[in-house]
Amino acid sequence: MTGQKPIVIGFIGLGVMGGVMCRNMALKHGGDVVAYDMNSEAFQILEGTKARRVETVADVAAEADYVFLSLPGGPQVEQVCLGAGGLTESARRPATIVDLSTTTVASARAVAAKLADLGVEFADAPVARTREAAQRGELSIMVGASSDVYARVKPMLDYIASDVTHCGDVGCGQVVKLINNALVFENTVALAEMMVLGKRAGVEPEVLLDAVSKGSGDSFVLRNHGRKAMLPRTFPDKAFPPEYVLKDISYVLELASQSGLTAHVTELAQRYYTATASEGWSGRYFPAVIEVIDQGIGPAKAST
Repeated sequence: MTGQKPIVIGFIGLGVMGGVMCRNMALKHGGDVVAYDMNSEAFQILEGTKARRVETVADVAAEADYVFLSLPGGPQVEQVCLGAGGLTESARRPATIVDLSTTTVASARAVAAKLADLGVEFADAPVARTREAAQRGELSIMVGASSDVYARVKPMLDYIASDVTHCGDVGCGQVVKLINNALVFENTVALAEMMVLGKRAGVEPEVLLDAVSKGSGDSFVLRNHGRKAMLPRTFPDKAFPPEYVLKDISYVLELASQSGLTAHVTELAQRYYTATASEGWSGRYFPAVIEVIDQGIGPAKAST
């Protein structure tokens, strides 16, 4: 982070989380920030910052020293890093690519190996917490990288996060993120089931959440997904839908299989979110799983 020339940050992917993260980087970084997204409307979130729009991924590679990615998944990360028109196709390549997306562990390690052959360093740094936390620059980031790479990227990750954890070598950030997400998705199903049970047994959901939040049943999911989505039954579009949940769960189950573990609880959650996506809540915020449970159209009904 030292030297005469300020570091140029590149950012690719200005979606629900990426746009907010790029905005915080542009507001806090002392050097230039260049950004790319396929959707021209995505750049609106960068208005009022010094972030500069470029027209192609190759344009990002031509200017940026460190490039941060926020993309839908592993195939997109591999394409942007290594494909035609990607970050490494031209002679001028970024020194380091930091992937903020959620991918499979195997994908992260494969991309890192291919980039290393091209002289480009790589860190997987998936993010956790809500979009509101991202707006405040208070994400939690789990990083898989060598100690040297971690030391170099940590100050830039601090622009967007209040908690940054070095989890180990490349791929370990994805391991921790996938486990984190699985716990959130599973906890959401469990909480939804108990909210429905409490209501049917005579306890209003708001009273239930208030009481449980004061005891050992309290959780992040209760205070956020429970109170803000499941209690008012508000499941907006353009949030984190069940389809995204299923993608992450598939990554978890792949990792479990590779590690010789049968993840029964995660498999059950997968069935619930499959029902959520197929029975009327496709594209809606994933705590809509409570509707599946309440209406008895998910795995609980199928198992009776």
